[in-house]
This record gives sequence, C-alpha cells and structure tokens, in this order.
Amino acid sequence: MELDTVIKKRRSIRKYKEQTVDMELIKQIIEAGIEAPSWKNSQTARYHIITSKEILDAFKNNCLPLFNQENCKDAPVLVVTTFIKNRSGFERDGTACNELANGWGCYDLGLHNQNMILKATELGLSTLIMGIRDENKIREMLNIPVEETIVSLIALGYKDIEVDRPKRKSVEDICKFY
Repeated sequence: MELDTVIKKRRSIRKYKEQTVDMELIKQIIEAGIEAPSWKNSQTARYHIITSKEILDAFKNNCLPLFNQENCKDAPVLVVTTFIKNRSGFERDGTACNELANGWGCYDLGLHNQNMILKATELGLSTLIMGIRDENKIREMLNIPVEETIVSLIALGYKDIEVDRPKRKSVEDICKFY
C-alpha cells in the first residue's frame, strides 16, 4: 500500500471485532516503531503490550474511565506507551538541552507511535490512541518503573465499524510561508 493511501486510510476506531491479532503482526508493528528517529538515537520508547483476555479485562475496568472502557471494549490488544525519562533532550551530565527537557521524550514517543499506527493500518488493523487513564493504577498493575513516563494507550485490533474521514484543515489554514 502506498504511504499516502495508508495515511489517508488511518482512522481512530472505537469498535473492534473480538478477533485475536497474531503475535507476528504485533511484532511487525513494534518493529516499525523502532525505526522512528529519536533524540541522539536515544531510543527511549518502551511498550507494555497486553494481549491476555484476563489482564485486558482487569486493566480496562481498573485503569480506564468508563467512556474509554467502552471505546476499546472488544480490542484484543492494548499497548501502553512510555518513555525513559531524562534522556531525550538531556546532556550526558543530566542537564536539559533546552526548555522542552522531557518534552523530547514525548516527541520521540509520538514519532514511534505514528510509525506503529501507520504500520497497523497497512496490515489491515485499526487503532485508537487514548490519553485519559489512571497512571498510578497502570504503573502498579503492569509494574512499570518510575523511570518511565506513561504517555498513552493504543487499542489495536480489527475494526467492526466503518468511519468516514473527518474534514481536515488545508495547508493554508495551518502554515505560514516566509
């Protein structure tokens, strides 16, 4: 599939089929994320992937608000996205390179996540990025170290709904050319 086609085909999906996703596909998606650039090649993105039905159910019930529980109800995979703090955007001595500091970790993770989401789309899978979640409960349930910042969750699975492409702003709406 052409890159432009994948970009335009991608949608945020809130209804999934109860169909498992093959582990090889999940690994291909993660490998696409690994290919993303990062600050000084720091590669601080980390993924905690839940595929066990029992753990998925407990996670959704304990770590997500009701509306996000509903949004990913039948998704067979949840990916918790994190990054290792104080590396991207920092010098070796620990001082921040500029005012963004750990913002660079979020930026790098976003690049990784975008690669993964586009790869999932190319493979016929759908995703939903969720940012509203209970960080403390997630950290406790998955034993995520305090050195990692939990950023978002990505639901992954086969869509059970067709969604129209939302209207997008034009280049002129978002750019200033000098």
